[in-house]
Amino acid sequence: MKFTEDHEWVRLEGDIATVGITEHATVQLGDLVFVDLGDADGDVSKGDTAVVVESVKAASDVYAPLDGEIIEANEALNDNPGLVNEDPLGEGWLFKMKLANAGDLDALIDEAAYKALTD
Repeated sequence: MKFTEDHEWVRLEGDIATVGITEHATVQLGDLVFVDLGDADGDVSKGDTAVVVESVKAASDVYAPLDGEIIEANEALNDNPGLVNEDPLGEGWLFKMKLANAGDLDALIDEAAYKALTD
């Protein structure tokens, strides 16, 4: 698993990357009340807004961590956005994408570097 400084996590399985937000991000946001999966499909570039999450505190953009094509959104979040708070690294994933270049994943930070960033 890799992380971005914007508090997204990425887990690569084959050539498909699953993306979500970290537990740290969910704590900072508070309870999510809505997840706008928007146009969570099609080509995206690193840094593009892919999803918007809304909590009782604020709305926050979730960015594409790398270049690629979003191929699936977690539709379960439409009915239960709290899944992100309950299981941010599991059932609370946001979208899946096919990376344009899987080697780009190496540019993201590992868990130790992410923990150092958030401590």
